[in-house]
Amino acid sequence: MKKTILVAGATGNLGLKICRELVMRGAEVKAIVRSSINPDKELALEKMGVKIKMISFDDHKALYNECLNVDCVVSAVAGLGNVIIDLQKKILDAALEAGVPRFIPSDFCTDYNYLKEGENRNFDFRRAFKKYIDQKQIQTSSVFNGCFADILMYNTPILNMKEKSIGYWGDREDWKLDFTTMDNTAAFTAEVALDETAPRNLQIAGFQISPRMIFNYIKEITDEDYKLHNITTLENFAASIRKQRAENPDSENELYAKFQQSQYMYSMFTTQHSTIHNNRYQGILWTDARSFLKTFVK
Repeated sequence: MKKTILVAGATGNLGLKICRELVMRGAEVKAIVRSSINPDKELALEKMGVKIKMISFDDHKALYNECLNVDCVVSAVAGLGNVIIDLQKKILDAALEAGVPRFIPSDFCTDYNYLKEGENRNFDFRRAFKKYIDQKQIQTSSVFNGCFADILMYNTPILNMKEKSIGYWGDREDWKLDFTTMDNTAAFTAEVALDETAPRNLQIAGFQISPRMIFNYIKEITDEDYKLHNITTLENFAASIRKQRAENPDSENELYAKFQQSQYMYSMFTTQHSTIHNNRYQGILWTDARSFLKTFVK
């Protein structure tokens, strides 16, 4: 019998991919969206065979009705506290009332359970929702994919192709960072949504790679020696983030504020995934570091 999966945040990049992977696995997929949905994304979902339900997320009755007879809710929403905490609570409360047995929250990041509260604002939003959902009678599974691999393409201090440099903090040139492509994350999430025995926390990483390994791969691909360098100590980095955040109070309303981007990088260099669950499901073709770097490093 087909499982019915309800997806919130289906119009985002990750949400669209999760819907695609669920349909490929034979699930009946419903997407709850606002009436302001982008027509192109609506068409993309329709072509996949996803049933689109336009509702107001403030309408508890409408949310409840869409949750009826659903096997699992997958949340791929993105935003600040009003989304990650407040909106997800609304979806969860409706799911609970409708008797939905399983829920996958919008974590999709480094496993923040190993980080101190206050070190990463966007992780703290997820931590707050975790406290709420863990008090409820529903089977919850979080997918922790580390960092989306795409970040390596954007000329961050970790890999800056314009400056031909690879940076790290502290003495962590050999510290392995967790990366997963969005496609692999979506495929794994679809498997979790269909797996009634999935545990509470699942850590994945398409590849784990250190700054020194990045240097070596770049050398292999381009025959160039990038500058592998220490940026500063982790303590100084943390202090600079606190200062940057305090000096820009308006940035609290920005999803990817500069201080938040720095917090993400700080988190990458202070925690690692300890138990990788990649092999829990068969058939996912994980993208490795060399293959991914070759797609954009020339």
